[in-house]
Amino acid sequence: MGFSVRRGNKRRSLGESIRQREFLCSKAGYRQQANASEVKKINRLEIRTGCEAKIRFTIEKGVWIVSYFNDQHNHELATSEERINLRLGSKILEGHGNVLLSMVAAGVKQTNSYNFLRKEIGFENINFTKRDCHNFLQIERDKMIEAGDAQSIINFFKHKQAEDPLFFYSVQVDQNNRLANFFWRDRRSKLDYDCFGDILVFDTTFRTNKYNLICAPFVGINNHWNNVLFGCAFLSNETTDSFVGYLKHFYKSWGINNQKVFSPIKIKQ
Repeated sequence: MGFSVRRGNKRRSLGESIRQREFLCSKAGYRQQANASEVKKINRLEIRTGCEAKIRFTIEKGVWIVSYFNDQHNHELATSEERINLRLGSKILEGHGNVLLSMVAAGVKQTNSYNFLRKEIGFENINFTKRDCHNFLQIERDKMIEAGDAQSIINFFKHKQAEDPLFFYSVQVDQNNRLANFFWRDRRSKLDYDCFGDILVFDTTFRTNKYNLICAPFVGINNHWNNVLFGCAFLSNETTDSFVGYLKHFYKSWGINNQKVFSPIKIKQ
């Protein structure tokens, strides 16, 4: 209808059971005074206006009875185009989510997948933004990276390192302690880098099929004009932190001082 809802007061009886509950318009009440930097971040649709629209339920013997109802808002309601920006309006339906997952698994970029879906079913029928799409795919990817697969990768790296002391690997975990990024290079990569490491090519064009991880190889050219691999990584996202972490692991594998390499460089998101 053009507005979001948030929970209001909750009253309990002596037995601790709920006896009254209110639901308010999201613009009810007023925010505490915000500074200038915070004001810029507040979405117009989230600004509170002291709206009195609300509904109150009284619970008697497990039955919810409407005891008060006011549907008059003191602000303009969001238009159909704006409703996806409402906190309650953002929702990815199961069918839409399946289409996005299928397209991304086939190698289609997230933005192109979202634009395709919006064009096919109509903008007015899309209940989520590009940011919601990105967050949804990130959450689903995190769910898909199974502990068994992650442990298999680490076990494989340990096995290769036992066979070859010059084999180097490094892994990164996210805030939930799940495997996010990993980098490796072998003896041959080290020898090639020592001989032909004057020019590096860094590419993130390709993704894996199962987990949609970004394949990020460092390659160069040898004296026969053939490509040689200096190292490779799988990244879960293309954020600045992921790239900086990847480059640090790359230089660490050659024993190069990270601070010396990164001190003059400023990376912008």
